[in-house]
Amino acid sequence: MRKVVLDTNILVSALWSKQGNPFRIFEMLFVNEIALYYTDEIIEEYSEVLCRAKFGFSKDRVESLLHELKKNGVLTDSAVSAVVFLDETDRKFYDAAKANDAILITGNTKHYHDQPFIMTPLEFLLTFGT
Repeated sequence: MRKVVLDTNILVSALWSKQGNPFRIFEMLFVNEIALYYTDEIIEEYSEVLCRAKFGFSKDRVESLLHELKKNGVLTDSAVSAVVFLDETDRKFYDAAKANDAILITGNTKHYHDQPFIMTPLEFLLTFGT
């Protein structure tokens, strides 16, 4: 099973619309086509961002989603890399993917260094989709 780390923007996009590639990736999690790897720090960011009023997601919906992600995903630790980031909040996703030989899926590839394990939703689906 392919291991993935999802940047928060993928979850936001998937919750906003059932159309599009982020939602297709989201569905793959729940039919066990891919395995989500996460850290406590990643879950904290998911919670903080998804609960922002500007998105309009209910707290119950967010809590239910996070419960399912934790239940079906793999909690992991990762060492902090020495890679330089313009936005340090991106490091946790990069480090979790790198440490677990996982694919980091993000809608913001420009935030990350060009690495073969960092993909947009479309790139991931073209490479590993069913």
